[in-house]
Amino acid sequence: QVQLVESGGGLVQPGGSLRLSCAASGFTLSSYTMSWFRQAPGKERELVAFIFMGGSTNYADAMKGRFTISRNNDKNTMYLQMNSLKPEDTAVYYCKRGGGPNESWGQGTQVTVSS
Repeated sequence: QVQLVESGGGLVQPGGSLRLSCAASGFTLSSYTMSWFRQAPGKERELVAFIFMGGSTNYADAMKGRFTISRNNDKNTMYLQMNSLKPEDTAVYYCKRGGGPNESWGQGTQVTVSS
C-alpha cells in the first residue's frame, strides 16, 4: 500500500529553520518525481519544489535560495530543508508522488512561522 507520511513541522520564529521529512512506503521513492506543496489558510495549494528521478531539482521562485529538497534513497525518504523562514511561509506542507493516475499525497504537516 502506497503511503506518504510527513513530519518535522512546528512553530518557528522568523529567520529560523525547519527540516521536513516525507517517509515513503509501498513504493520506491527514487522511481518517481517527488514534490513538496504547501497550502496556507484561504489560499490555493502551491508548488514548493520537486526532485526528479535522476536527482535534479527545481523550486518555486519564492523558495529559491532558502529551501532545499533532497532525498535519501536508503531510507526511502524525501526532505525539505527550510531556512530563513518568513511568516508568509506558514502553511500546511504536503509531499506528493508523481502525477496523474499514479499521484499520491501525504496528510500534511503544519509549519507556523511566528514570533
